[in-house]
Amino acid sequence: MIICAGNNETFKFAQPMGVGLIEISMNLTRLCLFDKPEFILFVGSAGSYGDAKVFDIIESKTASNIELAFLSNDAYTPLDNVVTTNLTNIKDIVVNSSNYISTNAELTKNFLKFGVGIENMEFFAVLKIAQEFNIPAGGVFCVTNFTNANAHEDFLKNHEEAKKLLAEHVKNRINELTKK
Repeated sequence: MIICAGNNETFKFAQPMGVGLIEISMNLTRLCLFDKPEFILFVGSAGSYGDAKVFDIIESKTASNIELAFLSNDAYTPLDNVVTTNLTNIKDIVVNSSNYISTNAELTKNFLKFGVGIENMEFFAVLKIAQEFNIPAGGVFCVTNFTNANAHEDFLKNHEEAKKLLAEHVKNRINELTKK
């Protein structure tokens, strides 16, 4: 099953599940309880912490939930804040999730030290729910912006093109898999 966030980030081939960690958690849990999918593929946009460029396509099976206060030693969590469905030795770019969009480029570049390369609001919740229901899962993202003061404006400017690139990428990957 292919899912996406929703609102203005929808795709003809994906079922919208909600925006942010809470909405996607509620709706994806409901789906898994009543019609458990064999596989979950999340498709969405992402902001780059600096290494990934605008319109890069990134596939990952690893997500984190690290708040900015952690980077400045102003917070800690007793919770496991990294989840992966990656069963290979291939290193993933970690996708960080929060209900907030980062706009401080100096602070967010510190995510790179932890192997965290991009942010997407929903992906951590998707993987936690997939893990809970023992469902293989992954994500495909297109970078729309850098995490800086222009993040929102750049997201708006690049979002439609990113959606087109994502749709094309998913279509090509499905074609590759069906030819095997």
